[in-house]
Amino acid sequence: MVARLIDEDPEQAYGYSRVALRLASRVAAVREAAGFAAYATQRYPEALAEFRAARRMTGGVELWPVMADCERGMGRPERALAMAGEAEVQKLDKAGQVEMRLVAAGARRDMGQLEAAIVTLQSPELASNAVQPWTARLRYAYADALLAAERESEAREWFAKAVEADKDGSTDASDRLAELDGVEFVDALVDDDTDADADADIDTGNEADDADIDTSNGADEADIDTSNGADEADDAGTDGAQDAGGSGGSGVRPPADGASAAASDSSPGDDRIGGGNA
Repeated sequence: MVARLIDEDPEQAYGYSRVALRLASRVAAVREAAGFAAYATQRYPEALAEFRAARRMTGGVELWPVMADCERGMGRPERALAMAGEAEVQKLDKAGQVEMRLVAAGARRDMGQLEAAIVTLQSPELASNAVQPWTARLRYAYADALLAAERESEAREWFAKAVEADKDGSTDASDRLAELDGVEFVDALVDDDTDADADADIDTGNEADDADIDTSNGADEADIDTSNGADEADDAGTDGAQDAGGSGGSGVRPPADGASAAASDSSPGDDRIGGGNA
């Protein structure tokens, strides 16, 4: 489980490794797996302790390069460089020796010894035209060191060689090469999303415009209906006034005889409606 998850989800792999340690801490493979899980999550002191425990149990030297790299991760490049000169390195297979060379070159760079790092990487394995599992990483490290030393043309050459050897895409050599050549990559998915957003904005704008037009038409129709209603009311009022004028002059009905008599009997100071001189 730890081996399957370590590339996809290092933290989860680390969690599984801690469970395995509680169950089988005396098994060398468990200690080694726990070391690699801690290494993948940059827990270098813990990783180094697990690698040392696994090495004591097996007596092998296969973990020597990664143990040295843990020293680098803990900020002790001089210890990593010292390990590169130990007798254990001679017991490593070819892949292990290349790994040790990569770690030593990294330690040199950590110490600010860039030219020494470049020289450390120069080896028969680097010069070979044969492609081995370590070839892409070795060429990539060499190209990166050359670029750091501002030897751009040489760096481009070695990045191109790293691309040739990197069949499974274990490095970003192709991206680095494109960057040196001034090539810019455009994410097609981002462009599609941008176009979709733009279309959505246009559709929203059109819908808003249609809504405004409908609202305006509704308001105009309401104004017209109101105006027509007001005109009809005016016409009705005019016709009523004309009818009243034809029958009674001013349009006010004359008071009844009783009202006239009451008004005649009232005193001049009465302020009731109809008071005063009739």
